[in-house]
Amino acid sequence: MSTIDDLRAHLTGLRTLVKGVTGGFSELEAAEDPIEQFGVWYDEAEASGLLLPEAVALATATPDGATSVRMVLLKGVDDRGFRFFTNYESRKGEDLESNPRAALCFHWSVLERQVRVEGSIERLSHEESEEYFRSRPRGSQVGAWASAQSRPLVARADLEDRVREFESRFEDGPVPLPDHWGGYLLRPERIEFWQGRASRLHDRLVYVPGPDGWSVTRIQP
Repeated sequence: MSTIDDLRAHLTGLRTLVKGVTGGFSELEAAEDPIEQFGVWYDEAEASGLLLPEAVALATATPDGATSVRMVLLKGVDDRGFRFFTNYESRKGEDLESNPRAALCFHWSVLERQVRVEGSIERLSHEESEEYFRSRPRGSQVGAWASAQSRPLVARADLEDRVREFESRFEDGPVPLPDHWGGYLLRPERIEFWQGRASRLHDRLVYVPGPDGWSVTRIQP
């Protein structure tokens, strides 16, 4: 991005911040569909020049309630929900298989905004996982084979040896999708939009689904 583009993004972000903090976020302004509203806020986060607006904290838990949280990258959102990809044998993958519920938290600090999403988890189809895997840089594809994610590693040299091993194995063709790697879909059951306001008197609007569509409730800051 050029210096002029950086300046434009900074000014865009500043205007969005001032509008949000001073004008707030009202029920009249909010879209009826939270996915549509998320798209508006996400586009504004992108336009602000924020680094990796798709970065999101993913919280999981084991069946007995041991919690864990880490950052992942959102790779798509539609009427079904929010998509991300990982190693199924990682700690988060094991959590999601044994307790298929999760929460996401987007934090766009330069805009004083958060979006929290809670819901059920399911695996994406093999076709969807493969389509995304094909779009990844080849180095990332090889890395998905080389890394036994979340498992102990004696030395980084061991990991680098495995990278060379799989580079050699697949050097004559495309890197196939590993069986242990793919996508998840979080189907939202609660979405909260948080807009920072002066004196910590923030605006918080919560969407929950019902028989006639989504309902919106304002909750106290």
